This record gives sequence, C-alpha cells and structure tokens, in this order.
Amino acid sequence: MTTTGPSITVDSASTVHTAPTQTAPTAEADVIVVGAGPGGSATAYWLAQSGLDVLLVEKASFPRDKVCGDGFTPRGVKPLIDMGIDTGPGAGWIRHRGLRVYGGGHRLEMDWPELASYPNYGLVRPRLDFDEMLARHAQKAGAQLVEGTRVDGPILDRAGRVVGVEGRAEGGSPVTYRAPLVIDAGGMSGTVSKSLGLTRRSDRPMGVAVRRYFTSPRTNDEYIESWLELRDGERLLPGYGWIFGMGDGTVNVGLGVLNSSTAYGNTDYREMLKRWLDNVPAEWTLIEQTATGPARGAGLPMGFNRTPQYTRGLMLVGDAAGAINPFNGEGIAYAMETGKLAAEHAVQALARPSGPHREQALRSYVDSLKGAYGGYYRLGNIFVKLIGHPEVMRLCTTKGLPRPLLMKFVLKLLANLTDERGGDTVDRVINGLTRLAPAA
Repeated sequence: MTTTGPSITVDSASTVHTAPTQTAPTAEADVIVVGAGPGGSATAYWLAQSGLDVLLVEKASFPRDKVCGDGFTPRGVKPLIDMGIDTGPGAGWIRHRGLRVYGGGHRLEMDWPELASYPNYGLVRPRLDFDEMLARHAQKAGAQLVEGTRVDGPILDRAGRVVGVEGRAEGGSPVTYRAPLVIDAGGMSGTVSKSLGLTRRSDRPMGVAVRRYFTSPRTNDEYIESWLELRDGERLLPGYGWIFGMGDGTVNVGLGVLNSSTAYGNTDYREMLKRWLDNVPAEWTLIEQTATGPARGAGLPMGFNRTPQYTRGLMLVGDAAGAINPFNGEGIAYAMETGKLAAEHAVQALARPSGPHREQALRSYVDSLKGAYGGYYRLGNIFVKLIGHPEVMRLCTTKGLPRPLLMKFVLKLLANLTDERGGDTVDRVINGLTRLAPAA
C-alpha cells in the first residue's frame, strides 16, 4: 500500500505533534480498522504487533475531542499496561486511589481492590490527548494511520461479503480501501455496521451522557466521584452523576440517564446538569463563570446492543458493538479489550486460506465475546432495568451505602474487578453469578 507517513515528536509533557497523514485514493491492506478511538487503536496495535498490514482510518484529524468522563478504572489501566504504555505521572497521567460514592444522604470512600489481575489504581486523562496518544502508539507498532477520511460504507463482493470500504478524504476526494477483513470501531454511529443492517437492539440498554469542564479547587482529588442521586433542592432528579479531578486545574463533571428511566429522551440534559450543580457546595466553583467550554453530550450503547459482532467479513469492537458496561457506563476498557480479542481472532483467521476454515475462526469471535462478557452483561442488563425505578435506587442507596462489606461487593461487581483464581469470597460469588447467568 502506498502511504506518506507522518513525522512525530514527543515533548516532555507527552504531547504528540504530527503532520497530517495522507494515503493513496486506492490502497490495500490485510485488515482495515475504521475509527481511531480506543477500540480501533488498540485493535490496530495488536494486529500490527502480529505482523499484519493494518490500515487505521479516522474521520477526524488529531487532536480531536470525545465526550467522556475521562476516567479509567483499574480495568481500563490493565490494557494500557499490556500495550507497553507508561501510565506513570511523568507520562501525563493523573492517578486516583478509588471511588467516592454519594447517595441516600451518605458518603462512602472505597479504595480500588488489591487484585492479582488488575492494578490497584485508576487513571484520568482527557480524551483530547489520550486518543491521539493511543493512535500514535498503534502507528509506532506499524499500523498505517489515515486521518481526516470519512468512511461512507463497505465495499461488497458478489457474495455480499465485505472486502473493503469507500469514503472521502478531506476536500471531498473519493478514496477506496480494500482488505479481506474490515473491523468497525467507529463508535455508536457504526457506519459500516449499519450499512449491513446491524442496527441497535431495542431490548438492550442505552444511555445518554452530558459532560462539562470547570476550573475547580477539586482538581487534585485522590478519588473519582459517583453520585447515585442528583438533587435540585429537595427535588430528586433522574440519572447519576460524576466529578473527576483532572489534575490540571479543572474537573470533568457530567451526568448520565439510562433508557430504563422515564426521563430518557424527553429531558433537557444540559439544563438538568446545571440544576444539579446549582446545589453542590459553592466552594467547588462549578458555575457558569468557571466553565472552560460548553456542555457536550453523547450516547452510551451498552450490554452488546448491536449483534452479531461478526458477519460477512466485518467485525465489531467497542461502542460499535455496544460493549459499554451496563453497570457503570465504562466504555474505554471494553473497547480496548474487545479490540485485542478481535485482533487475536483476525490473526488466526488470516493465517488460513480464505474459505470455511477462515470463517470458522472469525465466527468464533462472537463466542469468545459471550464467554468473556455474556453472563456479566446479562446481569448488567437486569440491573439497568431495576435502577430505572426511583424507588429501587432509593432503597439501594439508603440501605446499601452504610454497609461497607456490601459496598465492597458492589464496587467489585459494578467495576467488574475480580480475580478468577485465588480470589476472596466476594470474587467467588460474583464469578459464580456471571457463570450462571445466560449470555447476553
């Protein structure tokens, strides 16, 4: 494939500067990955590490922002370590030691658990910086990154199998990329997936989130915060909220509403965010005058709400597959994890001749996803339906938060943090529940 690679320099603050990447109007690769978010970049990294020729196509040009809480639980830290990424403070990361929860008139701080499988710390980093860093990491591994190129849809052969994608580069010039395998990591929009008729399942959870940045003295908080109740004076608002200190003088503040709530789809979420913040302590300075930009919103596809995750030469990873954790709204960890899993199956498949034996390896990706997440996501889908009822959420917060042992269980369950082997009783209970639950 003919490409012009970028020049890259990294300064002491880990900010990446790069010239735009260009590619020929027609190019070929072993695998095309659509979307250079965390899922796409992780997929491209692992594919390139295995020696495959990978084309990573991103519709925007870096740096570009995404709506997110910017927080990583220990589950989200592990994939970064696996990829050899320095997660130390000197590399531009902010560490946090655990989760602070508000609800039912209670406030509880919980450190991340000590586990063999995951680190005991979380991270914060703005998506404006993180996504480019991860994409450049994939590029250094050998992936070919193409920015500013919008993919409009798949190219199909006579049998209806995906054999590439077509779209337009900046300026409107058409481009065509061909490969025996395409991976859609294009987020909730899932342009390639939708073109094959893979639309969102209405029986699976969906959420919407709105976030905004403020300058605040709470920027260096050691804990990230989850608010299980949002109040406008004495009035209880729908949804849940978060406050994450960014360590740079600002905080990321946001709220989410699930489609199990009657407020989903018929609420002014930005106004609701304002009403909640009007009732937090004034010394936190979460007011209009300290906002560094507008409130922005995005959808949260959860619990594998787009299926199947493989069909006709197309694999889905991350948000394109609806892989967000329904228990806590975490998406980055699962984007990177499903990206690695997709890459493993792609490597095995492309080592085989085209035909039934290759298809068998690709179809088994769906089974691997069910094995890894199916039971857990089934429980999460039930959880979403339950907490959509205000009386259930009120009971959980008022009765649950004062009980530290119960909340240890809840923390591990919601963050999906357990050891499969050698874990404690809580781990064994959670692992047993997920094994018993039918796959989502």
